[in-house]
Amino acid sequence: MSANNPDLVPSKAAELDIKSILLLDDDAALADTLKQLLESRNYVVTTAKNGVEGLREVMEMDFDVIVCDLLMPTMPGDMFYLAVQKVKPHLCKRFLFVTGHSEDVRLIDFLRKTDGLAVFKPVPTDELVQMISLVLKRNETN
Repeated sequence: MSANNPDLVPSKAAELDIKSILLLDDDAALADTLKQLLESRNYVVTTAKNGVEGLREVMEMDFDVIVCDLLMPTMPGDMFYLAVQKVKPHLCKRFLFVTGHSEDVRLIDFLRKTDGLAVFKPVPTDELVQMISLVLKRNETN
């Protein structure tokens, strides 16, 4: 391999296998904290404050993981998921849902129907990172 020929030098992203995450949460402070945490773990993080913004991002790029709050204004997480299912169904197994409403029967039913992975607020840092790893592993075989 010659360092003089850029076509033969593997890209840094491929060498490091950097993963991209779309983070949807209407709580700007929480989203910023989670973004910093995930970037410190070498993820590339794009944020959106609702499903409408998230859908714009999904149309631009196929993210490796989509961390999605279920209750947001404009377009909540379950509606965002259904929109993604229509335009890019291959991304549906890349979702990790986040909610502070573990007792909401409608949301629990949605998670059950979609076989969705979820973490509950307040989200322990280690649990979030473990669940993101689980989503990535779940999609290695697909």
